[in-house]
Amino acid sequence: NTLHSSRMIKPISLASLTTTTLSIALTFNGLVQPISAMSTSKVIDSHLHIWSQQDSNYPYAPGQTPPDNLINKSSVTDLLESMDKSNVDGALIVQPINYKYDHNYVADAIAAHPDRLKGMLLYDPSQEEKDAIGKLQDLLLKGFVGVRFNPYLWPEGSLMSAPDSAGLAVYKKCGELKMPVGIMCFKGLPLHYSDIIELLKASPDTVMILDHFGFTRMADDENDNEAFEQLLSLAQYPNVYVKISALFRIADPDLAAVESPIYEHLQHCRFEPLLAAFGCERLMMGTDFPFVLNESGGYVGAVRTVDSWCGKDEEVRGWIMGGTAEKVFGPWGIKK
Repeated sequence: NTLHSSRMIKPISLASLTTTTLSIALTFNGLVQPISAMSTSKVIDSHLHIWSQQDSNYPYAPGQTPPDNLINKSSVTDLLESMDKSNVDGALIVQPINYKYDHNYVADAIAAHPDRLKGMLLYDPSQEEKDAIGKLQDLLLKGFVGVRFNPYLWPEGSLMSAPDSAGLAVYKKCGELKMPVGIMCFKGLPLHYSDIIELLKASPDTVMILDHFGFTRMADDENDNEAFEQLLSLAQYPNVYVKISALFRIADPDLAAVESPIYEHLQHCRFEPLLAAFGCERLMMGTDFPFVLNESGGYVGAVRTVDSWCGKDEEVRGWIMGGTAEKVFGPWGIKK
């Protein structure tokens, strides 16, 4: 669990790199790859978080101590054990809010296991454009291959797509660097739909990934049906992808508690329409470790459920279970 020895490595300044060297660095991080059709036999978990077991070298952000029932089973060691038991080859670690903008723990985990782990950094909306882009570029060289936009970290009333804003500049820069941007619509897609459309219009070259089915939760009300229709409408933008992740966050808990197989309603009412609209090459499996450990079936159950939804179509399985993640984040299995 103690990874801080790797932090003795002196970071490289991106400003000192030539164009040729930067191109090599991007390829090294798996960010330069063709966007043509591909499939893979690898299984990649595209969404999860990790944190240390109260290690003083990795202090939590104020007020962001992890839940008591997960605090001691969510380290990189715990993650790798879950992955091994579930035959998962690689994972994308999304920077946890518990460390907020301190990326040291995730960076050290990637440095220790570069063939299995990549990172998605958390963008800080309070930074000036120059500083924000500088941090993005520095973390790129440490194995962070994507950027998370959490709209609830913006000042109240502010938009991710605000003209001439640092956030919009970073979003556009991500398109130049081939770093996908993940959007967390925790309070529902409708709240952010128009903002998302403006981002898409501003930078068609930036890959956008919507976490957890776009947070289009299952419920018997018109708002959730409207949200899902909005999500399906985003399929018209070829640079939009969707994570088939955190099933327990989206499912109807009452149905999940009694149906067999579990999440069957989610398969028919969310997964299958998304597959028809986006195609398998724009959907990717994720578990939302460690939170999935508190759910029926745990980590392995989440992986097996999405795998079962792919049926007997090996092309669909190849894309959703790993191919799409490698398409947008680069290949796993490369030791640096």
